[in-house]
Amino acid sequence: MNRRVRRKVAKKNKEKVGLPSNPEIGDAGLCPDSNDDIDWTSLPDDTVIQLFSCLNYRDRASLSSTCKTWRVLGLSSCLWTSLDLRAHKCDPGMAVSLASRCLNLQKIRFRGAESADAIIHLQARNLREISGDYCRKITDATLSMIVARHEALETVQLGPDFCERISSDAIKAIAFCCPKLKKLRLSGLRDVSADVINALAKHCLNLIDIGFLDCLNVDEVALGNVVSVRFLSVAGTSNMKWGVVSHLWHKLPKLIGLDVSRTDIGPSAVSRLLSLSTSLKVLCAMNCPLLEEDSTFSTNKYKGKLLLALFTDIFKGLASLFADTTKMGKNVLLDWRNLNTTDKNLDEIMNWLEWILSHTLVRTAESNPQGLDDFWLKQGATILLSLMQSSQEEVQERAATGLATFVVIDDENASIDCGRAEAVMRDGGICLLLNLAKSWREGLQSEAAKAIANLSVNANVAKAVAEEGGIEILAGLARSMNRLVAEEAAGGLWNLSVGEEHKGAIAEAGGVKALVDLIFKWSSGGDGVLERAAGALANLAADDKCSMEVALAGGVHALVMLARNCKFEGVQEQAARALANLAAHGDSNTNNAAVGQEAGALEALVQLTRSLHEGVRQEAAGALWNLSFDDRNREAIAAAGGVEALVDLAQSCANASPGLQERAAGALWGLSVSEANSIAIGREGGVAPLIALARSEAEDVHETAAGALWNLAFNPGNALLSKMARFMAALALAYMFDGRMDEFTLVGTSTESTSKNVNLDGARRMALKHIEAFVLTFSDPQAFSTAAASSAPAALAQVTERARIQEAGHLRCSGAEIGRFVAMLRNPSSILKACAAFALLQFTIPGGRHALHHASLMQSAGAARVLRAAAAAATAPLEAKIFARIVLRNLEYHHIESSI
Repeated sequence: MNRRVRRKVAKKNKEKVGLPSNPEIGDAGLCPDSNDDIDWTSLPDDTVIQLFSCLNYRDRASLSSTCKTWRVLGLSSCLWTSLDLRAHKCDPGMAVSLASRCLNLQKIRFRGAESADAIIHLQARNLREISGDYCRKITDATLSMIVARHEALETVQLGPDFCERISSDAIKAIAFCCPKLKKLRLSGLRDVSADVINALAKHCLNLIDIGFLDCLNVDEVALGNVVSVRFLSVAGTSNMKWGVVSHLWHKLPKLIGLDVSRTDIGPSAVSRLLSLSTSLKVLCAMNCPLLEEDSTFSTNKYKGKLLLALFTDIFKGLASLFADTTKMGKNVLLDWRNLNTTDKNLDEIMNWLEWILSHTLVRTAESNPQGLDDFWLKQGATILLSLMQSSQEEVQERAATGLATFVVIDDENASIDCGRAEAVMRDGGICLLLNLAKSWREGLQSEAAKAIANLSVNANVAKAVAEEGGIEILAGLARSMNRLVAEEAAGGLWNLSVGEEHKGAIAEAGGVKALVDLIFKWSSGGDGVLERAAGALANLAADDKCSMEVALAGGVHALVMLARNCKFEGVQEQAARALANLAAHGDSNTNNAAVGQEAGALEALVQLTRSLHEGVRQEAAGALWNLSFDDRNREAIAAAGGVEALVDLAQSCANASPGLQERAAGALWGLSVSEANSIAIGREGGVAPLIALARSEAEDVHETAAGALWNLAFNPGNALLSKMARFMAALALAYMFDGRMDEFTLVGTSTESTSKNVNLDGARRMALKHIEAFVLTFSDPQAFSTAAASSAPAALAQVTERARIQEAGHLRCSGAEIGRFVAMLRNPSSILKACAAFALLQFTIPGGRHALHHASLMQSAGAARVLRAAAAAATAPLEAKIFARIVLRNLEYHHIESSI
């Protein structure tokens, strides 16, 4: 349900205190170098129990197993008054094994229907509070059985996700079975009938806190009968009859706090409730559009009553609840927690407000309504940070979730609101989140790590996280045995690893090893953690030094295992991307060869090019492209069916993203270096899709396809290519070297520029040689001599007939493409001039499907003047002159034809 950023990626060029509160985060320096002289079993029992109380259940069990004495202490009832099963798969068998410890269990938190079914097997007769989330599949039968076995229950809370399969029958069972019930909060019910509410009013005389949140129907009249209620929330509930509410609920004698946030309540109902209720102190109406649209509504006339809404000063309002407001500003919640005197009634109100505000802000952030930027920047972020310091663990978790959620603009594109993220940073939010992440409570660790991960999409926040020691903390959490904690920590490392300046720090903190271990630890059943771990490794592998760390940590084997075995597309995509980046350092390390030699790697990547998911196909093709720079890999890819798969990919990606098109063409380019592969690509039908890609307006796609066509068209052993394929290769090469390549020599250091200049000069000479050879294959010296000596149409027609490429008549060029070759007629290179004239000849030959269209474009571009200059140039080659004259004649023909 929580909105989550899709993690960012870093692409590699083709060549996301006191004693340590968690043992995995603790500083080794806090412990002696040697424990030889320490008898830990001699510690007093009270000290051991206190130590146990600071550990999660898994670590507590591990420590208890060290000796008989500690095993007995580990069973102490004071350590088992509460139980959080959310991170564990709790089935009846596990519950039975825990039953002997749960005689005095009073509070339990669980997640999902399976854990709910197992609760009765704990035999915790003294259970006072149950709190569950992910409750969509929990049924009436399960909930009824739980409450029937635990008659001492005082709190029942299920949410915030919807309880879709719970009906009024189960709530009636709560009323009959739990006479001591004080707090009932349920989310997403379809219908809460009058019979159910009246049963609660009759049988649960101590019921003071009711929450029916995000429900479809709640009987307003019956709620007016629950005279014991002090705090009532119907936030997010639809179909409320606010006229009935305002006439009945103000009569509730003990009602102190009312929450109607995220509903369609209007100003008249709010006004009536505030003015007529004698007991009501706080009315929370956050994100209520009808109320907010009324600019005339004023809260000043309701003395002694507090209205919390998006248009009110929430901190000032909270401060008004206290006798002394002189020191209370934005720190009002912190000041309240630090008060020396206690006021039971006030504490009750403030605790309820913390819960209500945390719930409402998270729900509002999830829906992400427009027009709330000002609220989030001025109040919302600060409120969430204040709530993170609550004494209520659930409020802390929800506040962290709110911070993780409210910054997100676009989940899919990893976009966050920079202003909101930096507001959190300015108000000290990074330190608060990192402190929460160091808690021994795994729920807090998970939510804090999620918030850090999302906020770290912003480069400034990422820098602050790193400076505050966040990388070490996340690397420690990534080693957690709790999958949810490890998953969010891996997500944080994924986003931090986008920044080049953080890659080395992640490696130094042991992050690479932790991420690789995560893949082996959760190789099945952990798609979320696997995607994040692979994504982070992919970013790290883009760095030469870190790529070696990944390989040394077993990353090649781990990533190939994911590529081969995992069926989740997000994991496949990131694993393929990581392998692509590992293989991109062929000149500086041996990872390229190592990936190719890993059993099943090449076969898995070839298979992934056939995925239904475009991102998977793109990254797999990119990996094969990089791997094809190694001679052995190149032939092994072909042997694994790579030629056929990549030709199929090129044929199917005409309407795909430029990234996929470039990688498909690039992989074929890499394979085509081999003469045998070059012939195989032609035989499999790879020429036609490469020709189509070579005509792309995206430069990277165009040039990559041109490179592949170059290898195919000018490989002397490849006799399967048509004149059309060679024509397209020649045009692509001409475009690449038509003065454009010079700009690339200006990039980099002087040494690099010199090297690039030499390399490009060699490539240019080779390209021009191929282009010249191609154009001359259409040249008949005798016919050219005749045409040069005579302007007779027959002589020009003879040259035209010999030069014609039949398939070229089907090409339809844009104005930009025509303009490109018209401009090329002015190039100092005689070879490029001849090639440009030859291309324009093909585009304008009478009878061609689009010849008239091309002639019109050339007329608009003023091509006639340039063609006449080329035809008359004394230094121009004979071929350029003759082809230019023929194009001029073609233009005249089309002009006459169009005027008839």
